[in-house]
Amino acid sequence: MNRRSIRLAASLGVAMTVAGGSLAAASELTGSSAAPQKPVAAKHVLLLSVDGLHQSDLAWYIARHPGSALARLVNGGVHYTNAHTTTPSDSFPGMTAQVTGGGPGTTGVYYDDVYNHALLPAGTTHCKGVKPGVEVDMTEDMDKNKASLDAGQGLKNLPGSILQMTGRPQSLLDPSKLPVDPTTCKPVYPHSYLQVNTVFNVARNAGLRTAWSDKHIAYDILNGPSGTGIQDQFSPEINSDANGYPAGNDWTTDNKATEQYDSYKVKAVLNEIDGYDHSGRHKVGTPAIFGMNFQSVSTAQKLPSSEGLKGGYASKGVPGPLLQKNLDYVNTEVGAMVKEIRAKGLASSTDIVLSAKHGQSPTDPTALTRVDDGPLLDGLNAAWKKKHPGAGELVAHSVDDDGMLLWLNDRSAEATSFAKQYLLSQSGKGTDISGEPTKSFSNSGLSRVYAGKEAAEYFGVKPGDARVPDLFGIAKYGVVYTGGTKKIAEHGGAHADDLNVPLVISGAGTPAGMTKSAQVETTQIAPTILSLLGLNPHNLQAVQKDHTQVLPVR
Repeated sequence: MNRRSIRLAASLGVAMTVAGGSLAAASELTGSSAAPQKPVAAKHVLLLSVDGLHQSDLAWYIARHPGSALARLVNGGVHYTNAHTTTPSDSFPGMTAQVTGGGPGTTGVYYDDVYNHALLPAGTTHCKGVKPGVEVDMTEDMDKNKASLDAGQGLKNLPGSILQMTGRPQSLLDPSKLPVDPTTCKPVYPHSYLQVNTVFNVARNAGLRTAWSDKHIAYDILNGPSGTGIQDQFSPEINSDANGYPAGNDWTTDNKATEQYDSYKVKAVLNEIDGYDHSGRHKVGTPAIFGMNFQSVSTAQKLPSSEGLKGGYASKGVPGPLLQKNLDYVNTEVGAMVKEIRAKGLASSTDIVLSAKHGQSPTDPTALTRVDDGPLLDGLNAAWKKKHPGAGELVAHSVDDDGMLLWLNDRSAEATSFAKQYLLSQSGKGTDISGEPTKSFSNSGLSRVYAGKEAAEYFGVKPGDARVPDLFGIAKYGVVYTGGTKKIAEHGGAHADDLNVPLVISGAGTPAGMTKSAQVETTQIAPTILSLLGLNPHNLQAVQKDHTQVLPVR
C-alpha cells in the first residue's frame, strides 16, 4: 500500500494502525521521501454543512468521543480550528460563500430575505412606469405550496415518497412570487439573482456530474447564473407542515422532526454515493461534487426544549442534553456516509469537506437577551414622520435575528444617519433565558452600527448599490431580536459564536492528522474543492474578484 493510500484509508476509517497513517503524513510533510509525488486529484468531493455547528462544539464532541466518526474524520485529515463564515452569518450568504468563493458584497447575497431597490414587485406584468423596490424573500414563500414537503409537486403518501421529488425543482417555484427584472419584465429566479458562478457551474463545464440537497427550493440559487449548475437538486421544504404533528408546525418546531427531515437528505446522499440519482431509481454515476445541509443541530440550539430535553447550552460552550443528543445523530449519519464511501470502493478517490453555513449565538445561556424589534422599528418610522410631516415609512424592509439589517425608502445621508442615531438612543427591557423581562438593554441592543456609505464600505460595494443594506447593526453579545420566547439562539450577526465554524478536509487529497490554527474563511472552500478535483480555481468569478485563496492543505 503506498503512502497516499495509507492516508486515505486512515481518514476514511479503514482498519489499520494509526501510526501507519501518521508516519505517511509525516513523510509527506517533511520531504523525507526521496521522490515525493504530487497527489492525484480526487474524483469526488462530498461537502457537508451543519447549520449552527461551532468549532467549539466539534472539539467538545471529539474530545469525549475519540472513537467517533467525527473524530476519525478530523484525525484523518486537515482540521482548520480558526475558520470564519460570512458576515452577516446567515444561511444564504454562508452557503453561497462555500460554493462561489465570495462574500455578500461579491455574490450580492446578504440574507435569505432581503430588499432590492432596482427590481420590481412580484407579479408585475406591465413594467413601464412601475416604481422599483421589492422584498426578495428566498425562503419557503417562493414555493408553489409551502405547506407541503414536496413544495407543491403533488407526490402521494408523503413523507415516505419524498425521495421521488424532482431533481430539477425550479418548476416548483411560483413565478408570481418572484421579483421582476425591469429590463426584461420577467421574473428573477434565485439562480439569476446570484452575481457570480459556482463550483457546480465549473464542474459542469468540465463534463462532471453535480448534486446537492438543501432545505428550500430557493436553493436554486446554487445553480449559478446559468441555472444549470446542479444536475440533481433535492430540496424538500423544511418549513412545510411536518407530518404527524399539529397543523402549522413545520419540521423545525420539534428536534425529532428535524432529524427525520435531515434523514431524507442523508438517504439521498447515500443513493448518490452508490451511483444513483437522489431517488435511488436511476443509475447515473457518483457525482464529482455533491453533499447536503444538516438542519437539526440548529434546532437543538434554538429550541428551549424538545423531546423532554433542554435545548441549547448547559453553560458557556457546553452543549445541553438535546444538543448532545443531536451531535450524536449527526455523528451517526456522517459515519453512515463514510461507511458507504468505503463499501463502494471510493475511499481512495473521495474528499469530504465538513463545515457550517453559520454558527449560533449565544452559547452562554446567561447572556441571552431577547429584544422585541417591532417597537424599535415602529418608533423609528414614527420619529421620521414626525420630523418630516407627510413622509411615508422610512423602513422599507428589515431582517433582525442577532444582527440588524435595514433597507430604507429614503437612502439619503440624512435618513441613514437619522436611523443610526435613533436606534443608538433607544433602551428598554428584554427577556432572559427563563422568559422573564429582567434584562436591560441600551442602544437598541446594538454594539456597532454601519449606515449609508459606511455600510456600503463595510461590504465592499459602491454607495447606492441596489442590494446593500442601508444600515447594518452588530448586536451586543447575547441579544436576539424576537417578540416571543420560542427560541434561545439565533444567527446572522458577527460574534464569535456566529462566525467560528468548523472546517475539516479529509480524504483523497489530504494528509492525515494535521491541525492548522491560522484564520481561514469558508469562502476558501470553493476554490479548494476545484483544486482537489484538479480543476482551475480561477474559473470562479468570485475567486478572481476577491483573490480568494485555496486552503493550505499541506
